[in-house]
Amino acid sequence: MAPYHIRNYREKDRTQVLDLFSQGINEHIPTTFRHILKLPRTLVLLVGLPLVFFLLSGSWLLALVASLTLLAALRFLSRYPWTKFLVMSLRKDMSDITKSYFGKPGSCFWVVEAEGQVVGMVGALPATLQKEKLELLHLCVAMEHRGQGIAKALVRTVLQFARDQGYSQVNVSTSIMQHSAMALYQRMGFQKMHQSFLSMSWRLMAVPIVSFVYCLPSARASEIKGPGGGP
Repeated sequence: MAPYHIRNYREKDRTQVLDLFSQGINEHIPTTFRHILKLPRTLVLLVGLPLVFFLLSGSWLLALVASLTLLAALRFLSRYPWTKFLVMSLRKDMSDITKSYFGKPGSCFWVVEAEGQVVGMVGALPATLQKEKLELLHLCVAMEHRGQGIAKALVRTVLQFARDQGYSQVNVSTSIMQHSAMALYQRMGFQKMHQSFLSMSWRLMAVPIVSFVYCLPSARASEIKGPGGGP
């Protein structure tokens, strides 16, 4: 296991960070495709559509073409929302990481470096409408470096940053496809709040986004209690 250390993002990390981010998003596409294939409505379509074409045309070739067309459409459906999210992120906060995460106080972006390479990352920004809450964003670890506690260390870094900055809460959202991330957040004390669909494409895939919350003592409460925890 190569030694690693967590540090603030530098502009020279940009290419490696964006590559890691893109790889992390794209690896969810095959998992999502398999998830779609297991849905009851998909199984009905995969069996029923070719049968309908065969009964109407009497051609097994046409039925086969219908099956392949349906599979291609499902593959596109599994890719579309992830690609859209990637493009949107690259146009927004990830377009200029230094400006987005270091341009204002109360935000930060960290990378994990091992043997001169960026192998992990995470960002933190104030919630858009609730400035006392911090959003944990873009947690990602290179596949070959997983299982070393890097993701856990990154989450701890964000939680400590939130405490130091006086935030009362850390929010994070992830899809149900990201089983390891969901398990990690729950092990670290995040509470599952609710789940929802970002758009119709996510609903069609039956892939909700799950929201988690980690509550921290407010800065005001800490001041009242004092360093010893008393009044």
